[in-house]
Amino acid sequence: MADILLIGKPNTGKTLLFNRLTGLQQKVANYPGVTVQVKQGRWDKNQLIDFPGTYSLTPLTQDEDVAVQEFRYQLQRREVELVLCVLDATQLERSLFFALQAAAAAHRAEKKIIFVLNMMDDIINNKLKIDSEGLARELHVPVVPVSGKTQFGLDVLKKTVDEYLKKSVFETTPPPETLLSKNLAMQYGAQSDVLMKKMNRLDQIFLSTFFGGAIFLVIMAFLFQAIFSWATPLMDATEFLITSLGHMVSPLVPAGWVRDFVDGAVFGGIGTFVVFVPQIFILTFIIGLMEDSGYLSRVAIICHKPLRVFGLSGKSFIPFLSGHACAIPAIYAARMIESPKKRLITLLTIPLISCSARLPIYALFIAALIPKTKYLGGLVSLQGLVFFALFLLGYVVALLVSSFYSKVIYKSKSDAPFVIELPAYRIPLLKPLLFRSVRSAWEFLSSAGPTIFTVVVAVWVLAYFPYGAGHLNESWLAQIGHWFEPFVRPLGLDWRYGVAILTSFIAREVFVGTLGTFYGIDSAEDNVTGLAEKIGMGGLSLASGVALLVFYVIALQCVSTLVTLRRETGSQIIPIAVFLFYTLLAYGLALISYQLLVS
Repeated sequence: MADILLIGKPNTGKTLLFNRLTGLQQKVANYPGVTVQVKQGRWDKNQLIDFPGTYSLTPLTQDEDVAVQEFRYQLQRREVELVLCVLDATQLERSLFFALQAAAAAHRAEKKIIFVLNMMDDIINNKLKIDSEGLARELHVPVVPVSGKTQFGLDVLKKTVDEYLKKSVFETTPPPETLLSKNLAMQYGAQSDVLMKKMNRLDQIFLSTFFGGAIFLVIMAFLFQAIFSWATPLMDATEFLITSLGHMVSPLVPAGWVRDFVDGAVFGGIGTFVVFVPQIFILTFIIGLMEDSGYLSRVAIICHKPLRVFGLSGKSFIPFLSGHACAIPAIYAARMIESPKKRLITLLTIPLISCSARLPIYALFIAALIPKTKYLGGLVSLQGLVFFALFLLGYVVALLVSSFYSKVIYKSKSDAPFVIELPAYRIPLLKPLLFRSVRSAWEFLSSAGPTIFTVVVAVWVLAYFPYGAGHLNESWLAQIGHWFEPFVRPLGLDWRYGVAILTSFIAREVFVGTLGTFYGIDSAEDNVTGLAEKIGMGGLSLASGVALLVFYVIALQCVSTLVTLRRETGSQIIPIAVFLFYTLLAYGLALISYQLLVS
């Protein structure tokens, strides 16, 4: 078995090709000493290692630097026998610029290399031609035309790789150093005028001053309506399964504290969190559509002019959008921003973007307090509009804080120009996108699950003892909660919500599990019936619910995000200062919201 490195420029279809070759046999790994994610997968008897796309082996951004250093390290490993360099057949000149550098690096490390000419479906569909054999002769490197989308040529690639790996002696001739990617593309590549004209026609719509902005707003509104309103059937189905399972399991468990634990902690705490996983799936799916279609890069251009006013870059929107899934990969994604000043400001404002861990909290209180009023024949709901308003509030606060950072805190910090490459428009493939979305939802659930289980068990024990179910106000946890109650009482909340806020610092989503545990103990006879309904019947006012929502839009309630910020900024002071600033800001705005609604 050999290790094979898969590299390439961004937007070459490398990720889809990797998924085609490895199927479901893949995992994501963080190599020692680096923070860049490297995917691994079994391809036949070999191990395929996929690196993030880079434009050059002479890195310009921090993200590229980490990926390039890891690639150079891997080239020195004895287990690595081959490099597959993916090229975009529709943009051959740009791909060859990187490919020639990769071939030279592989030859110096005495590793074999094969050029994989991807996107051949676009070439064939537009009746264009590429002289791959002539290019191979010129480069002294095998060039295999393939299409990750249609799986064209993958059998030839497999045969070529097997033959190349059988060569026990390194005998590859490096490409001549005098070759220029532009000359090679003109001589052997396809005439890309047809493809460029198509892309330009679409860009005239999607990047126009009026239609571009209007389409962007419609897509964003669609995103948030889908997350809440259109996810309801999946959420209802999940809740039905959990409730049915609870009713089946509970009678089989011995009566007493064991049954109370199953009802209150397992189904009441953890079960109420699982209900919201479908929203994570839909969020990932729609963002994946934007990315795979090539639209996400256009969004960066659309957003650059308005974001520049607040001291940000158009590229800041990509980490912001990634932040809806999780702040941690979004922080890593900020490395693509060339400007040190704009990258730092983006890093510090990413925690204000509503991540998927906040979705259960938003959904819980919206379902408990906001009527299910429908508009436009049911396509738009009041709950979905409130959901959109919460996400919008996060962006508004992020922009205002960014402006403060830019004009006050980091006024004198160095800057750099905005540069971005536009990929071709493509129709996303449904199956890989669905697989990626399912995997994202599962990773979110599996990574949060152990933490939630640990916290829920601890909360259940403290809330159940010493007197058992029905005596929550006399429990050990009540004694702790009453100490913290003065801080949440001005928001119209009792000690239970104070404890839930404290536990959610470990992970925001623990808030729902903690409340679920409380209500499960306090009304164990109801088993796992809707937590939102229990909260609504529990007397929580609209003003208090809105205050809680405002607090969670802004507060930095995630220790993992703070650790990642410290790693990326190289400072221990910055994460602490940001945590205190956002906590005080969140509490202040929550208090103002409460007072406005009760007055």
